[in-house]
Amino acid sequence: MAAPLKITVLGSGTSVGVPTPGCHCAVCTSTDPRDNRLRPSVLVNYCDRNILIDSSPDFRAQALRAHIDHIDAALYTHAHFDHIMGLDDLRPFSYRQKGGIPIYAAPETMAAIHRVFEYIFDGKAKESNVARLEDRLIDGSPIDLFGLPFTPVPVLHGSLPIYGFRFGAAAYLTDHSAIPAASLDMLRGLDVLFLDALRYKPHPTHSTVERSLKIVDELAPRRAFFTHICHDLGHERAESMLPPHVRLAFDGLEIQVAAQ
Repeated sequence: MAAPLKITVLGSGTSVGVPTPGCHCAVCTSTDPRDNRLRPSVLVNYCDRNILIDSSPDFRAQALRAHIDHIDAALYTHAHFDHIMGLDDLRPFSYRQKGGIPIYAAPETMAAIHRVFEYIFDGKAKESNVARLEDRLIDGSPIDLFGLPFTPVPVLHGSLPIYGFRFGAAAYLTDHSAIPAASLDMLRGLDVLFLDALRYKPHPTHSTVERSLKIVDELAPRRAFFTHICHDLGHERAESMLPPHVRLAFDGLEIQVAAQ
């Protein structure tokens, strides 16, 4: 039997996080720790391998909170600030591991990472340490990471094509406003499905709670978790209105799932 996976939600919030700076709404001032949402990212652990999906600007704090002591690979969904800006915090991991960490991204995403973090990739001699990263381009084919395939799932983030990932009996999709029919077919038969559910009101580049519930109904995963949540949704009240097999993700949530 294949080893089980553990998914740790490092961040379940939207691009500005929750609480939102300067906001005094009921969710931003909530005492429920599940209403404190750092920027979006998850960690997949499999056979003592740690695979990171996106490194948010909060990654250092997330890594300390989750007691992460090594990173074996990182996958990137797209190049927006809230998904890549913690990349430099891979530096202490590569230093202690004494080797390069492979990072996987689509060509456009990788090009943006190279522009933002030019000092890491410019090949020039350095006076101090930089993260040792090995860039690997995603072409849409499954990526074998230590015996576990990660299959890129194309979705639309507004007009921007980006990737989610299916791995084992789980899939993680964030920042999507539409999922093409061919991608929906890649998401059937899941134990766990993560979906963007920013808020109740429509948004041009993100899914809503209502839209994501329709996706759950169509795909029928055993469990679904909504993520990339803004301060319009208080955890307790919003979750009370969801079906029992659909929950809101929260920072620190750990989920066991079959590797298939």
